[in-house]
Amino acid sequence: MIENFLQELKRMDAERDNIPGEHWLTFAAGVGLWLATRRHPSVTVRLLASLAGTLLVARAATGREVPKPLARLPFSGRPRKRTDWIG
Repeated sequence: MIENFLQELKRMDAERDNIPGEHWLTFAAGVGLWLATRRHPSVTVRLLASLAGTLLVARAATGREVPKPLARLPFSGRPRKRTDWIG
């Protein structure tokens, strides 16, 4: 059941049109979570925000029509090049 649900979500995502700048907005949201919660007193909040931020940055670096600077992140799923920033 969960596998069918995930497959349906992937299908729906593949069929929809891209929103202009959606990868950059997702990337900014992920980095924003990292920065906004890095000094929060609660370890749980920092952990969950780090996880959510990482997932958003990974989402920004994958998918269709990824901007070239974001495609250089290690999450992009393409073979590494010498010019990569990280990884």
